[in-house]
Amino acid sequence: MTDTNPRPDSGAAAAADGGSGGMAAASQTPPGRAGWVAGAVVGALAVAGITLAIYSHQRVRTLEQELVRRQQDSQGQAIEARAMAKGAQDLARAADARVGVLEGRVAESALQRSQLEELIQQLSRSRDENVLADVEAAVRVAAQQVAITGSAEPLVTALRQADERLSRINLPRIERVRRALVRDLDRVKAVALSDIATLTIKLDEAVRLVDDLPLLSQPERRPAQAGATRPPPSARPASAAASAAAVAPWWGAAHDVSSLMVARVWDEVRALVRVTRIDNPEAMLVAPEQAWFLRENLKLRLLNARLALLSRQFDIAQSDLRDAQAALERYFDRSSRRVATATDLVRQVAGQSRQLSVPRPDETLAAIAAAQAGR
Repeated sequence: MTDTNPRPDSGAAAAADGGSGGMAAASQTPPGRAGWVAGAVVGALAVAGITLAIYSHQRVRTLEQELVRRQQDSQGQAIEARAMAKGAQDLARAADARVGVLEGRVAESALQRSQLEELIQQLSRSRDENVLADVEAAVRVAAQQVAITGSAEPLVTALRQADERLSRINLPRIERVRRALVRDLDRVKAVALSDIATLTIKLDEAVRLVDDLPLLSQPERRPAQAGATRPPPSARPASAAASAAAVAPWWGAAHDVSSLMVARVWDEVRALVRVTRIDNPEAMLVAPEQAWFLRENLKLRLLNARLALLSRQFDIAQSDLRDAQAALERYFDRSSRRVATATDLVRQVAGQSRQLSVPRPDETLAAIAAAQAGR
């Protein structure tokens, strides 16, 4: 369109120039020929203008079509981009929702984890506190048993079991309690206490022997020892008869019979007469009917000593044992083996009955109290 307009102007200018020249040439050329030339020029210019217009129109139309196609493509791409943007927005919203859900779950998980850790700590703390409470109760009960029985074995056993239980807990405050337990255990072991059960058994044996103990006023008969000093009568007549048969038939038998009679008479005389050193003359004055009261009194002394030992009254037990030992040495035959055995039993019990106090596990109890307080 822009290319066709200037050309008529230039043609007009040329025509004007040609006019001026034609006028100049008209005067020189013929008129018909000049018109033909002018018409040819105009026709050529018109054809060129039409051709240029057609080409420009086609070109514009092609550009319009290309613009429309590109516009349609741009619209499709815009629609697709809009759809993609909407999808991206939807995905972003979904992602935001998922992120929010995940954040909520993470926060919930963190809260549950913190609660679980706190619960585990509380359970562990309560377990440790329960173990310490059990250990404290066991040690206190063992201390009471020691005060009642006088034996350190319950306390030793309780301290050992407590140490074994606390060894499974690896905490600094528990280690302090274990060290206190070990020190108290060493102190308890260092104390040598009386074995009350063994002492009561010895006293029971002494009480059982009282009825068989010979008094100084009633000496013990020893038929076995008297028979051991001479050969048995059945064996002696046999040997005497053999020797008599070898020597003489009648006076040998008479000699043996007389010897046997003399020996029996001598044994009876020896049984009637006994020489004994008596330090306490009143012991020989005990009548047979008083012997029963003497034995029963001795039994009561030994039983009282036994009860005093069981009740941990060692002073009373020592007094009764001294009286019982004095009665054994004063009224009973000390040359008898049973009397010696009973006296030895009473002496052993008197020597082992000592008043010793078991150390209290105060350090262990103090350490447990400090551990329970969290120090």
